[in-house]
Amino acid sequence: MRFTTWLVLIATLLLWSGNWIVARAVRDDISPGVATVGRLVVVLAILLPFAFAGLRRKLPQLSRRDWLVLGALGLAGGGPHLALQWLGLHYTTAASGILYLSTTPIFILLMTLGLGERIVARQWTGVAISFVGVAIIATHGDVARLSFNFGDLMALASMVMWAGYTVLLRVKRDRLEVIELLCMVCAIGLLFMVPWLFFEAITGATLSPSKPGALAVLYSAIGSLLLAYAGWSYVVARLGPARAGVTLHLMPAFGVLLSVIFLHEYPAWFHFVGIALILAGVALSAFRRK
Repeated sequence: MRFTTWLVLIATLLLWSGNWIVARAVRDDISPGVATVGRLVVVLAILLPFAFAGLRRKLPQLSRRDWLVLGALGLAGGGPHLALQWLGLHYTTAASGILYLSTTPIFILLMTLGLGERIVARQWTGVAISFVGVAIIATHGDVARLSFNFGDLMALASMVMWAGYTVLLRVKRDRLEVIELLCMVCAIGLLFMVPWLFFEAITGATLSPSKPGALAVLYSAIGSLLLAYAGWSYVVARLGPARAGVTLHLMPAFGVLLSVIFLHEYPAWFHFVGIALILAGVALSAFRRK
């Protein structure tokens, strides 16, 4: 059981890392809104036939609280979270975007305050150190100018939403299976994407994807969204959100290597300094005395 869980975790992180590379590579071939809606539709087309009977039986039994949690999961993990990621990669490198993934455990830690978890002084110090690392990456090493790249801010916003999705999985109490949950997250995510698509249409964004853009959507739908989301739900259920969240800092290593190989985007000195500070802060925050 333990070996299978970690094997699924590694495969999930590799699939997600590859998604950042693909999104960066086709940024001029498809708009963020169309890319997000496209992969949500693909996943629903694949999964809904298998989940329809269960959803038809279980949805009427959901409480108001269950619906609120599902709505929040659709917002945080279904539509806008994915669109922000693709939008950010229009303005920042894949290496920078992927490095921000290591901030997720910090955001998870802060969000668990609402679940009654107490943060001690050592953990607050870790949070501060991590955010110094974020500032170094986002300002390209010139912290004094305090000018954040728009793409970096979008990538960070995406990470905040993903942290919220991870924490929400912990408080979910409905009886939906993984496939049923993914269908609901995608369906609700589509509803949240309607205003985004409308905005892209009136601002003249490219709504007709090219062939590379369409292929990227298929990879994101089947690999990054379908397989990886199922894998993440499997891992979180067995390791818990805190332990699973900490492992996300492995993704920058995978992602930076992939960006060098496929995009020829090489990390600079401030990437290494920033990620070192972020990981140091994560380690300090996660450490517990026996």
